[in-house]
Amino acid sequence: MKFMKLGTRPDTFYTEEATRSVISDVPGDLVIRINNISYLLHQFSLLPKCGLLQRLRSDSEDSNTVTIELHDIPGGEDAFEMCAKFLRMTEAVEKGNFVLKLEAFFNSCILEEDAWIQLLKKSSHTPAQVTWSYTYTRKGFNKQQQSVPKDWWTEDISDLDIDLFRCIIIAIKSTYMLPPQLIGEALHVYACRWLPDATKITPPESSVSQTDDVAENHRKIIEIIVNMIPADKGSVSVGFLLRLLSIANHLGASTVTKTELIRRSSLQLEEATVSDLLFPTHSSSNKHYYDIDLVAAVLDSFLLLWRRTSPAPTENSQSMRSIRKIGKLIDSYLQVVARDINLPVSKVLSVAEALPDIARKNHDDLYKGINIYLKEHPEMSKSDKKRLCRPLDCQKLSPEVRTHAVKNERLPLRTVVQVLFFEQEKGSRANDQRMSAQEQLLSRGKQIPLVRDELSKLQLERHEQTSRLEGIGKAPAPSESSSRDHQKIKRTDKKMPLESEKKVAREEIEEEETKDGGSSRSKINARKIMKNRSGSDHSRDKSRDR
Repeated sequence: MKFMKLGTRPDTFYTEEATRSVISDVPGDLVIRINNISYLLHQFSLLPKCGLLQRLRSDSEDSNTVTIELHDIPGGEDAFEMCAKFLRMTEAVEKGNFVLKLEAFFNSCILEEDAWIQLLKKSSHTPAQVTWSYTYTRKGFNKQQQSVPKDWWTEDISDLDIDLFRCIIIAIKSTYMLPPQLIGEALHVYACRWLPDATKITPPESSVSQTDDVAENHRKIIEIIVNMIPADKGSVSVGFLLRLLSIANHLGASTVTKTELIRRSSLQLEEATVSDLLFPTHSSSNKHYYDIDLVAAVLDSFLLLWRRTSPAPTENSQSMRSIRKIGKLIDSYLQVVARDINLPVSKVLSVAEALPDIARKNHDDLYKGINIYLKEHPEMSKSDKKRLCRPLDCQKLSPEVRTHAVKNERLPLRTVVQVLFFEQEKGSRANDQRMSAQEQLLSRGKQIPLVRDELSKLQLERHEQTSRLEGIGKAPAPSESSSRDHQKIKRTDKKMPLESEKKVAREEIEEEETKDGGSSRSKINARKIMKNRSGSDHSRDKSRDR
């Protein structure tokens, strides 16, 4: 047995009408169909030693010939034909069965140092150099695809013991021939194969408790996996890190392991989605469903590093974009967990108030989470409602959300009053801006008459020069009456720009009042301005007459 070479057994099958039959004097009474090929075999030689066929035989109808379909067998019809007589032949079915002998053969011949060297060499080859049996069963893989995936070897080694698996991964990492992402994928496959599902773990009192041996083995597996995660950022996904952290909390892993998972998760928290953060609580004392403490721990670790590396972030910096992205993620997460009717206010605030003010450009998403919580918890006390709305900044709400908040009867009265106050303050600020615009228009109106006055002076000087040129040596001395008439004309010319100035200012004020909707405040201010301007113009006229 030790020196037997697999696959050298003489071919005892022959083909007849798309059916492979065993060469025998006894007629076949067991038909096994795999894809498009049928195998005609014997029940007396297979059923006594094969547990799988015994189970399938009991499900079929009693007849002289039994038909069993095995379309999803790994390796297809070729692999089945090689092991047609060795299906689940364990010691539980019959003593001295094939599986025990096969294990002895593997331990003595296959699982030697040379075999692992070959495995390491093959894992470092490019997929094009790999001869593959296409038994890949990973989710999302198209079985019609004939190309070899890069992680073809990860599923093969996931069936090994954790100590042997650890040796292989360390040996592969030491070659530096595979990218960290492939090493991380191998760890992910192994964890999915041996560790419990983090999203389906229930508190100990509501499920059958694990034996100490099983729990200890799981703790060993998770601690070894965490220690072997490559240091490169992105070698594993943040979702995988968070799942490991949830499982570590459930299994009671070491503090070092949990601290490392929190640190690694916080480094990649920006890549997380809301679904990555949703895990059930593992404490029997908590009545709520979601594990808020896990998210709070990772968020605190992220903020600690962020404050250390970004003491004064600017508006368009990478650190500002990073914290804003986390703020959006946390507010979306709160909108989901707020539907848990047993979730206390303190758990919500532990996450909502952990973020700095600059993490939220506006508070619309936070308001939605608070509103959902108020809707799902109608029996809340007034003090709890005030506590819940404590992190909400009414000045950072959009007009649409402020309109909704004013009409929201679930909000505490204090919050509604704050919304109304800021709404009114914003309206008065807009009115002040409109008044400032009027004053700017008036100041611009003052400049127009000054320009016109200068033009009038230039025209008068040009007229006098022309008159002097025409009447040199001919013009008589001016009389007293003509001098008075000339002064009167000059005063009239100077009054004309002032009248124009009043008219322009009056027109601009009337236009602003029309735009403003005729508000009483703008009208009063306009009248005051016109009155002041009229008085100053009158005094200027008197001084000029003098």
